[in-house]
Amino acid sequence: MTTTLDITSDPICPWCYIGKSYLDRALAQAPDHPFEIRWRPFQLNPDMPAEGMDRRAYLEGKFGGPEGAASVYGRIEETAKQAGLDIDFAAIKRTPNTIDAHRLIHWAGIEGRQPAVVAQLFRRYFREGQDISDHGVLTDVAEAVGMNAEATARLLSGEADRDEVRRADQMARDMGVQGVPTFIIGAHYALSGAQPPELWGQVIAEITEKTRAMADTAARETPGGLPN
Repeated sequence: MTTTLDITSDPICPWCYIGKSYLDRALAQAPDHPFEIRWRPFQLNPDMPAEGMDRRAYLEGKFGGPEGAASVYGRIEETAKQAGLDIDFAAIKRTPNTIDAHRLIHWAGIEGRQPAVVAQLFRRYFREGQDISDHGVLTDVAEAVGMNAEATARLLSGEADRDEVRRADQMARDMGVQGVPTFIIGAHYALSGAQPPELWGQVIAEITEKTRAMADTAARETPGGLPN
């Protein structure tokens, strides 16, 4: 039996990148984990212009000036280093609108390629400073993970699934999600923020034990199942 792990995230959120690295570390230690992982959209800046904006201006406006921005991102950079991530904030020149990146993640989910696409988006944005609202970049991401580049470019040029992504974003907000990353386990339990690998290890062990117990119970109750 599997348990859904819905990860509500935005690919320009550094805490989401850090949180993914922590989760990946825990999952690597538990290759038989019970999770079916699904990435869900949440735009940190839903009103961002389609062309994005200068990153310095964005950060200073959001955090009350250069000192505030430097303080916040200094702490994030230190945490990222502790997590083993090499983030090059200086390479990021613009803060993009992420609606099209979320559309690509949605399409990747249909093809079973979400983890690879999400990893690519985080790497290209935080390590290479690429503009992940640029259709050329997004098409290249699709091709890199084995998706059809031509079909992706065609979809990006239109309105396909834009409203669906926005509805999913609004659904998360209606459920009470106010920040990301938010991890929803089995549609019942939620964890917010970049949780350390040790905590994930405990969660995985508990969920694994519960799913095994449920599977055993179901087998005993099914005709022809395990004997009592």
